Amino acid sequence: MQEWRSRLVGKTVCTAESCTGGRIASAITAVSGASDYFVGALVAYQNEVKERMLGVPPEMIAEHDVVSREVVEQMVRGACKYFGTDYAMASTGYAEAWEGHEVRIWIGWGSADDVHSLCLREDHGRVRNVEIATEKVMEEFSRFLDALPESEF
Repeated sequence: MQEWRSRLVGKTVCTAESCTGGRIASAITAVSGASDYFVGALVAYQNEVKERMLGVPPEMIAEHDVVSREVVEQMVRGACKYFGTDYAMASTGYAEAWEGHEVRIWIGWGSADDVHSLCLREDHGRVRNVEIATEKVMEEFSRFLDALPESEF
C-alpha cells in the first residue's frame, strides 16, 4: 500500500464495509501517513444503514439481494458522496455459509463515476474469507490507480 501515497497526492479515499467490518479501513490506517489521503470509514452492516447513509435503494436490495454487484457498486458511489472523497472501496457478503447461503463476498472500488467490482466465492473459513476480501479489494484498488492516466493526478 505504500505505493498509494504517490498516486493519491491531493486525492482522498474512504471505505464502506459490511462483511469486512472495518478491516479495509484498518489495513489502510496501519500504514504511516494514511491521514494524507484516508478520510474515513462506515461499517454499514445493516441494510438500513446502507440505505440511509449510502443511498442503496431498498428496491435494489429486494431485487438483487444485499450481497450483489449492484449493491456493492452503489456502496462505492454512496461512500464517495457521503465522505466527499475521490475514491472508495466497499464490501458486502456472506463471509461464511449459513441458512442456505454459500460464501459470496462482493468487493467494489473506484470513483463515483468509475466503479468496479468482483465476487469472491471460495470458502476458507469466515476469518480467512474476510482477510482475503480485504487483501483483494486493496490489490484491485491499487491496480485501478495504476491504470489511471497521469492527468487524473
